[in-house]
Amino acid sequence: MAKGLVNVQGKPAKKAQDKGPERKLIAQNKKARHDYLILDTYEAGVALMGTEVKSLRMGRASLVDGFVQIEDHEAWLYNIHVPEYMQGSWTNHSAKRKRKLLLHRAEIDKLEQKASETGHTIVPLALYFLGGRVKCEIALAKGKKEYDKRQTLREKQDTRETARAIASAKRRQRAQER
Repeated sequence: MAKGLVNVQGKPAKKAQDKGPERKLIAQNKKARHDYLILDTYEAGVALMGTEVKSLRMGRASLVDGFVQIEDHEAWLYNIHVPEYMQGSWTNHSAKRKRKLLLHRAEIDKLEQKASETGHTIVPLALYFLGGRVKCEIALAKGKKEYDKRQTLREKQDTRETARAIASAKRRQRAQER
């Protein structure tokens, strides 16, 4: 009978496949969630140069002004700032070049059709490593009006205040029980 792997404490070791690949966040676009109503999200691979990956491993990127456009049935990521790699040579990349997104044909067709509707756009939400590969979470979104943004902020503030009130009431109750 074959024995399985055992870790230092003598317990059976977990296999690598038991735990899924970990998502290591590089950059996040919080402004997009504030400015847009997110309708649908997709995970896309990003075609990068070697120096871009090295720069991203250092955790340096900005998604603030980024957007996605579909040209010739290919998805392209624009205005994502990945600074040049410090130890790079003449092979270094330009910081704001357009980058190709790797999506399935059906996803690209669906995004192209939906983005052509009035008021819809495709925005990047997050850039992260997943299993050693750079992925970009993109979203089909619709722009919010100013009153929608104010309403969202008001709702967040209300939920925060109720959570504080509940927490303080519980603290008072525990103090009285003692």
